[in-house]
Amino acid sequence: MPSQGLSPILAAMATYTCEKCGMSVNMTCAKCNAELVNDAISKDDGSKVGISKCPNDHGKIKSPLCCGQDMSCPI
Repeated sequence: MPSQGLSPILAAMATYTCEKCGMSVNMTCAKCNAELVNDAISKDDGSKVGISKCPNDHGKIKSPLCCGQDMSCPI
């Protein structure tokens, strides 16, 4: 099978990386294909939890985990 390059959308997508093992993932909204945005929500005890949310208000999820810790995204 011939190799295919990344589409322009995938090339510009935010990449979440595990600082422990180096695995990386790209995340987009399945409804609108928009790149998810990093954010945080505050818990009742005042601590913050990292989330990724659709910029078009289609929802939010807990940021991905790998090796027992949150994956980071430089964007």
